[in-house]
Amino acid sequence: MSNNVQTHVEDSNLSKPNLKGDWNNIFLLILLYTLQGVELGFLLAMPIILQNQKNTTYEDQALFSISNWPFSMKLMWAPIVDSLYIKKFGRRKSWLLPVQTLLGTILLFSAYNINDWIYKDDRVHILILSATFFLTNLLAATQDVAVDGWALTLLKKENVGYASTCNSSGHSIGGFFGFVLTVLLNSERFCNSYLRSTPMKGGIVSLDSILYFWGFAFIIVTSLIGLLKREVSSLSAKDDTARLNVYQTYKMLFNIIKLPGIITLIFALLMFEIGFTATDNVTTLKLLDAGLPTENLMMITLAFYPAKILIPVIVSKYTSGPKPMSALLNVYPFRLSSGIFCGLLVYVTSKLIGKDENGIYERSIIYYAFLIVTIFIKELLAYYIFVATMGFFAKISDPRFGGTYMTMLNTVSNIGASWTATASLCMVDWLTFKSCSSDSKNNCSTEDLTKNFRRKLFH
Repeated sequence: MSNNVQTHVEDSNLSKPNLKGDWNNIFLLILLYTLQGVELGFLLAMPIILQNQKNTTYEDQALFSISNWPFSMKLMWAPIVDSLYIKKFGRRKSWLLPVQTLLGTILLFSAYNINDWIYKDDRVHILILSATFFLTNLLAATQDVAVDGWALTLLKKENVGYASTCNSSGHSIGGFFGFVLTVLLNSERFCNSYLRSTPMKGGIVSLDSILYFWGFAFIIVTSLIGLLKREVSSLSAKDDTARLNVYQTYKMLFNIIKLPGIITLIFALLMFEIGFTATDNVTTLKLLDAGLPTENLMMITLAFYPAKILIPVIVSKYTSGPKPMSALLNVYPFRLSSGIFCGLLVYVTSKLIGKDENGIYERSIIYYAFLIVTIFIKELLAYYIFVATMGFFAKISDPRFGGTYMTMLNTVSNIGASWTATASLCMVDWLTFKSCSSDSKNNCSTEDLTKNFRRKLFH
């Protein structure tokens, strides 16, 4: 097993990329990753939408963050996706088409109920909301297993490093629609300020309309792929017909995990995001709490999206080469350092953003310049590391069981991101110090408050 993996890595390193004849496959992968990015974008949009609702706590946010966990659990069923399929229909299409169709159906169901879950009775039904988005993410994670495996055989052997570029660019495009446009078009303040001549209540596009649109889009696009795209493998006839059963695939997975180099890599990936998990998962929510208008933050995020789409293409020159991990390690110290500026940004937000008697934001130019520079640097470094990581995974993965191999590496990476995200959100309330705006000594007790406290204490 070890010799086979080593041979595969060496062969991949000796090949130079050549995209001639692979452009259609590149566009197909970008489309599939875009659909995945839309669903992941919804998971990013929901915490911001929930944060603007009454009675939403950080504990609610921590509960909803569990919706992200399926991408950290997909290794449990990845060998099944790799092993069970209808050969005539296609190894990857056997899973891709039904999963994406079901995902679209659940989005339609969510669209029908989303207003009741969020806006009815002045409270958020966080349990059913979290469960529904957990299920959609579960399906998206299964789609990811199929697409990652397909990418290793869909592209020519020398081009597999570009799978990470397709992944990152597709996620950015999908995130633009699922995250940025969802928040902006659903924002009453943004729509009244920039899109309407006469102020009206609510956003220009409701949340349920957005979910309806993407529910139908998933079903239509999936149907077209099923009808128009024939699955052809780039593997040799011998490798392509060597089919492993479920038991053999799980055994192969166990053998991969036992490799000394993989054990070291797993530990590194689990600890990888500890240094910047708080800045990635809490910064946005804290900025909103401190007074930064949601639509202003989304406008800045929107302005960065062309860069997010182009960055993977630009850095692919370095990350799709023979040493993507070296490219990652060179940038990692700068990624850690960017967290210092994110923390400083949160600290100064309440001091540099405020309204005078005319309702104008004071010192906004200084603050927004600092905000834009900080977010841009953080996003640039984050995307560089993401593309380099995915490029490294594609380089060392054996395409004969690529779905399982890629999923194992991605799963460990996602676990490292998920457990640190949930932990950081859970600790926010414990580590937050609140002060009274009218009392510098932070002594807000009054006779009524004292009576209420005693009543709760003794009853």
